[in-house]
Parts: sequence; C-alpha cells; structure tokens
Amino acid sequence: MPAIKNLADHYTRPDWVRRINAMGQSVGGAEKLIPLDSDALVRAAIDSTGGLDDFGDFDGDWHGRLLSLVGAIESSGRLHALGRLMTRQELLRGLRTRLLMTDARNRNPAIAQAKVESPIVITGPPRSGTSILFELLALDPNARAPLAWEVMHPVPFAGADAVALRAMAECEQEFWADVQPEFAAIHELRADLPVECVTLTLPSFTGGHWGMIANLPDWVADYPASMDYHRALLQTLQYGGPPQSWVLKTPLYLVFIDLLFATYPDAWVIHTHRDPLKTEPSSLSTLATVRWQRSDEVELPEANGAGLGDMMLLLARRRSAGELPDRIVDSHFSDLMADPVAAIEKLYAAMQRPFLAEHADAIPRYLESKPKGKFGRHRYSAEEWGIDPVKLREKMRPYTDHYGIELEA
Repeated sequence: MPAIKNLADHYTRPDWVRRINAMGQSVGGAEKLIPLDSDALVRAAIDSTGGLDDFGDFDGDWHGRLLSLVGAIESSGRLHALGRLMTRQELLRGLRTRLLMTDARNRNPAIAQAKVESPIVITGPPRSGTSILFELLALDPNARAPLAWEVMHPVPFAGADAVALRAMAECEQEFWADVQPEFAAIHELRADLPVECVTLTLPSFTGGHWGMIANLPDWVADYPASMDYHRALLQTLQYGGPPQSWVLKTPLYLVFIDLLFATYPDAWVIHTHRDPLKTEPSSLSTLATVRWQRSDEVELPEANGAGLGDMMLLLARRRSAGELPDRIVDSHFSDLMADPVAAIEKLYAAMQRPFLAEHADAIPRYLESKPKGKFGRHRYSAEEWGIDPVKLREKMRPYTDHYGIELEA
C-alpha cells in the first residue's frame, strides 16, 4: 500500500463538505439520504425530458452496464453523502444526455452517417504536458476540442441557452475544486475549457470516469462500448458545423490504443513523455485526490501498479517492432516547456498538418493568461506514495532510453 495510509492526515475537508456528510451519518447512512436506484433514475430521466424513453442503441446494452455500475458503486464505493450526490447527478445527467441525443439522432438520421475525420489524439501519463498541450492545440483555427459544457449538454433543451448550459456544467467542473481545494493545483476544470475523453464517455456507463471516482475492484470497463458512444457523441456535436479536426485527450488511450485506431483509423496520436519519477507518483496522487472527494475510505492500487509505466514499456516495444500504425508522434515535456511554439510546429510537421501563423501567435498569448502555478503547485514525491525511486528508474530505463527522455531531479 502507499506510504500515506490515512488520507485524512494528508488532505483537509472544507467545513461545508464535512457538514453535508454529517447529514448522511445523522440518518443512519448516506445511502438512506441519497439513494442510487437504477430504475428510479431511469424514470426520473424520462420524466425530466417530457416523456422521451429511447436511450439509444449505438453502444449496445447501456441498461445492463448501468445496473452493473450502480451495483459496483453500492458494494465497494463507500461514498459519503456528498459523494453520492455528485454521483447521482452524473448518473441522472448521463441518462438525460442519452435521451436528448438519441431524440436528435432519430429526428435527423444523417447525424449517424457523419464521419469523424482524422482526429488528433493526445495521450500520455499525468504531468507529462497532456493538459496544456490539449489546450494549446485547441487554439488551431482548423481544429476543435470538445468543451466541457457542450459535452455534458450536447443537445440544447427547452429553457436553456448556451449561457445557461455553461452555468449548469459548473457542478461537474468547477465544483470539484470547491469540494477538494488541492485538486485545482492538479488539474484546472472549467465549463468552458476542453475536457478529457473520460468525461465524454460518462453516459455510456462504462469507460474511465467511473473507475476513477470510486474504488470498484470487481467492475470491468467495456471500452469498446465507451468508444461507440464516443463516436456517436462527436457525430452529434459536429453535425452542421464547418469541417474541423477534433483534438482529443486522455491517458487511458495508452491502455487501448488498438481500439482507438479501430474506431478512428486515420487518427494522429501524440504520445507525451516525461521522466517517470514525475509521472508515476502523480498518477497515485491524482487518483487519491479524486476518490477522496467522494469517500472517507479510499483504497488505492499498489504503488508498483498504479501508473501507466508497464503500458508505456509495452508500447515502446510494439512501436519498435512495427506493430502499431505509423501515425504516432512524440512530444517531450522538456521541449514543450522550453519552446511551446517550436514544439507544436514540430508536431504539426510530423503529422503533415499546416501550422498557421494565427495559431502560432495565439499560443504565447494563451500562456500569458495561464501562468504556471496559477492555483498553487501539485506537490508529491515518489516516497510518500510508496514508490522506490531507484527501482522505478531501473524498471523504466528501457522506456527512458528508447525515447531519450530527460531525467529530472
């Protein structure tokens, strides 16, 4: 187990969070205050959308996955009252999203025929520059990143314009840092910022989001179903707009990169790299922070299996053997930090994509508005999370040597 055995000694709870959680304790358990009943949630979603009852079949057995997910959350998630409220909202919003999106696709069958053309997909371990690269590529006039508010509400509904939808999305974006102030230094979430693909696939009731927010050791994600939903959502969002390449991002693509290429054969993948002594402890620290938002009893994986190190070693071997498409380009954290414009221009050249002057000019302006450490520093060390730096260095040497990764202090 990680060296930090009690997260209550590592993190603080805002008083308002502690008091809401006490409401659950005061009535004999948070589950009595805030139930997570699948059938009741389905009925509530139908009622809230004026009787829409078609949840879509573009990703298979959504209902079976909903039942399995809720069962796993109830059996091992151990969510406190606020954690249950946040999770209930996500489940209900996911059901509503499915209803509204399916209705739009039924009314306009051409949406389902739209092709997602040559997306740019960023993947790599936490703290390797994925987030800032994501935001900088989203500045490309010929590209488009999915914004949080439009992902959560891809189909406008009565009484809610774009301004109202952005305000509604705050409860799944800005709210996380309200619940756990340390989270803001790890990753800025905002309703108007590009959002990771784990959030895109939340309404599939599988994928990366659910295993991140709660301890679900016996629950297995159905990634093919999550990618079917992913494509359906992008088709819905892009329909009727100008042709643009999607810019997408999540570390989880390292886990199922073959499925990514099966879904989007003409995708370009940008694989980000940084010293594993920075990225591996961050994986555990980030997971702990996210789960602590919703539970007082957080369990974490063993330190030697927490990050994405094994997968990066495997991908290095597979790329050397020519087992993956020749559509993966590499981005080094040190290069991106030293000269972001030059680093991105190099990536575009490798992807045979025009790098517009307008894009190059926008990058330094954006960085000026978002200085490093804006919300404090994400402080962590290998030792405090149970990782032996010497053993990790040796284990990951084939990876760092293969890519020529700069080792940091």
